[in-house]
Amino acid sequence: MSLLARLSPHLPYVRRYARALTGDQPTGDAYVRVALEALAAGERNLDPGLTPRVALYHVFHAIWCSSGAQLESREESITSNAPDDAAHRLMRIAPRSRQAFLLTALEGFTPSEAAQILGCDFSEVEQLIAEAQSEIDAELATEVLIIEDEPVIAADIEALVKELGHKVIDIAATRGEALASVARHTPGLVLADIQLADGSSGIDAVKDILGRFDVPVIFITAFPERLLTGERPEPTFLITKPFQPETVKAAIGQALFFHPARKAKAA
Repeated sequence: MSLLARLSPHLPYVRRYARALTGDQPTGDAYVRVALEALAAGERNLDPGLTPRVALYHVFHAIWCSSGAQLESREESITSNAPDDAAHRLMRIAPRSRQAFLLTALEGFTPSEAAQILGCDFSEVEQLIAEAQSEIDAELATEVLIIEDEPVIAADIEALVKELGHKVIDIAATRGEALASVARHTPGLVLADIQLADGSSGIDAVKDILGRFDVPVIFITAFPERLLTGERPEPTFLITKPFQPETVKAAIGQALFFHPARKAKAA
């Protein structure tokens, strides 16, 4: 199988990653092109001990790190009044932490795979991800609505949310309570169960909320199969109960980071 045939399934994703890493599509594409040219010329080789996708990202990083000063000059050019979108928020994260965060949060690599790509050990990647997460949490503190009918679980989620520096504005146990809550105060994030106290649906509550406001939503449920049907758009952030606290924390950071600025929908 030719080199291009082996790598072609992964090229759209490494281009996406390069764009996020550099903050600019032409710049990102240029780094990907140089990496491919180096592979074609035999100046770089795919590590046979790695999967093709991991090996491709590893070569890309070797190229990028050899001339990454351009990224830092771009970073210095970002002004405080620049649009507060994900690209500009990314560029405010320290470069090494940015790499680890994007590889795991955006590209879906495991920390072990990210360590192989970055040429470091597992513990360093975990530390880099934690540093990025801390920066994100501090910058994107918001007000959270929890839709959960089990008091103990709701209290656990509330504690996690507060630990990250966010404010819980309400805990709703039913669809009606959730709608009444957003009528009083628009949340910046919604954490929702599916099956609620009075038999109402957290899915319907979220649909009602999203009909009025564009806010990120994380479902935390014991019934993920009700959302993973393949028959309609499925949620980006879906956590299965019983949940791990670190999983919830990571999902909150990612949901807030990659979601556009909150705005009300036109009537």
